[in-house]
Amino acid sequence: MDLLSIKNPSFLKQLSNQELEGLSQDIRKFLIEKLSKTGGHIGPNLGVVELTIALHKCFDSPKDKIIWDVGHQAYVHKILTGRAAEFDTLRQFHGLSGFPKMMESEHDVWETGHSSTSLSAAMGMAIARDLKGESSYILPVIGDGALTGGMALEALNHIGHEKKNMIVILNDNEMSIAPNVGALHNVLGRIRTAGKYNRVKDELELLLNKIPAVGGKLAATAERVKDSLKYLFVSGVFFEELGFTYFGPVDGHNFDDLFENFTYAKKAEGPVLLHVITKKGKGYQPAETDKTGTWHGTGPYKIETGDFVKPENAPPAWSSLVSETVRKLARTDSRIVAITPAMPVGSKLEGFASEFPDRMYDVGIAEQHAATVAAGLATQDMKPFLAIYSTFLQRAYDQVVHDICRQNLNVFIGIDRAGLVGADGETHQGVFDIAFLRHVPNLVLMMPKDENEGQHMVYTAIQYNDGPIALRYPRGNGLGVPMDKELKPIEIGTWEVLQEGKDAAILTFGTTIPMAFEAASILEKMGYSVKVVNARFIKPLDEKMLTELLTDNIPILTIEEAMLQGGFGSSVLEFAHDIGASQAIIDRLGIPDKFIEHGDVDKLLQEIELTAESAAKRLQILLEKKQQRVLVDEN
Repeated sequence: MDLLSIKNPSFLKQLSNQELEGLSQDIRKFLIEKLSKTGGHIGPNLGVVELTIALHKCFDSPKDKIIWDVGHQAYVHKILTGRAAEFDTLRQFHGLSGFPKMMESEHDVWETGHSSTSLSAAMGMAIARDLKGESSYILPVIGDGALTGGMALEALNHIGHEKKNMIVILNDNEMSIAPNVGALHNVLGRIRTAGKYNRVKDELELLLNKIPAVGGKLAATAERVKDSLKYLFVSGVFFEELGFTYFGPVDGHNFDDLFENFTYAKKAEGPVLLHVITKKGKGYQPAETDKTGTWHGTGPYKIETGDFVKPENAPPAWSSLVSETVRKLARTDSRIVAITPAMPVGSKLEGFASEFPDRMYDVGIAEQHAATVAAGLATQDMKPFLAIYSTFLQRAYDQVVHDICRQNLNVFIGIDRAGLVGADGETHQGVFDIAFLRHVPNLVLMMPKDENEGQHMVYTAIQYNDGPIALRYPRGNGLGVPMDKELKPIEIGTWEVLQEGKDAAILTFGTTIPMAFEAASILEKMGYSVKVVNARFIKPLDEKMLTELLTDNIPILTIEEAMLQGGFGSSVLEFAHDIGASQAIIDRLGIPDKFIEHGDVDKLLQEIELTAESAAKRLQILLEKKQQRVLVDEN
């Protein structure tokens, strides 16, 4: 079938099962070919081809609301709603988003990049539907990994209590980004092997009614018998006890099975949970046999071999540098325990887990829990390393404030993917953590200029015993600098002058240091001498050096790949105010007050004018402003 000709899902209503099977094959071939060039979330999407087709055949989007949890399994949905022609631009600058996007299609009724939100959103939509007297199906699609999130469990509890009409599709592929963990995952495992509970209980009731003489009496107690069957066939009957009608397990790759159970679900009153078993990566052998989460989301790859297209002899990834340094230190420090909320692969903790299995805890998609577990460990004189993406740390904000910082506990937070991350876009850009962390008492926040300084900062964090300490590090690879063999601590709150200069100063850290050097070079050609400072401690500031700069009364430009509002530059302005440096000439460069879309990081930086050229221009204006002041004072 020509997928590029699809305008909306209505054509599915007329297709036979055989034609749907052919469509499934076409979609898988299309995804494998397109994603081999652009990269993307191939494993999740290959696993939901038949499920997505069945949803759009049995229901009427957008009147019926299909809500994708996390959103990275919505590629098939995008194809069926008329966006196949845009897949060459997937996750690229000004191209097709890798997640549902309302501005792209009326069929995208909920935007998400973080997991476990779909059930709460569905409840809100169901309430609105009933208040407005409308009639529609609400269909959240949530994975078994996302179901471990606390927000999803809160929503299940509320939905079951309110008895709203809703069909929750549990897409159970036994794996989210990494192999799933937890007691709920084990419950689902027992359900998978238990057979079809609803079909068994209905067939038993029919059989009882047919038994002569005693059949009536037995049928009269059928409900009690069926209740007993719950515990026989479904261990714990978790969902039914929460107030859901449970259907399943259903073969998520069998159209007959899917259509039959969607029919049952439509007839049921109140909330239904349809338990669908799918195979992540189905149809592409490297993704289908993946047991580690490598094929959850990838860059470009070679279709024939499954080999990833990567630069040769690249420096180590930042995640690997940090986690491997923690692993090295753990060999001589038994206090060190690593914790991750479902990101052992992304945070490169596989080596630590292999060497120290009893000191590595993947708590599932449960960021709040992860943060407070770390706090609990710290109260017992352990040294927890909490590896968490910047974008996911947002979900644990209260726990960082209330449980870690308020109690001044020795927790080491590794803030992975800090700064712009590119293709995943606005839900994953790690640009808010400085603004929401730097005002929290007791916390030290730092970011290294390169991987050598990074390993020393890891050592500093492990040795630090005066409270919580956080290390930001970006997505991608280091610079390839020489590495010191011996680790050494860095004095807390100290900055480093990388280049001397007398006319102006640039204060920056991490990924924007090369930008600062380039801006200084541009100004040097104009006759100005610019000091470049590695402001590696975002909190506390190097008050001694900053006071000297303000006393010298030279223009200062701060640069940060993070939000300007409440960011590092704001802290410099606040300090200048506090010490009475009213004549200070200070400007700030960073992420403006907007959400940054997906795309190549360099192109995104150009679009928001966070570049060396912009920095040089802003400093030139500051220098001219100072010169005007001098002229006024002389007159």
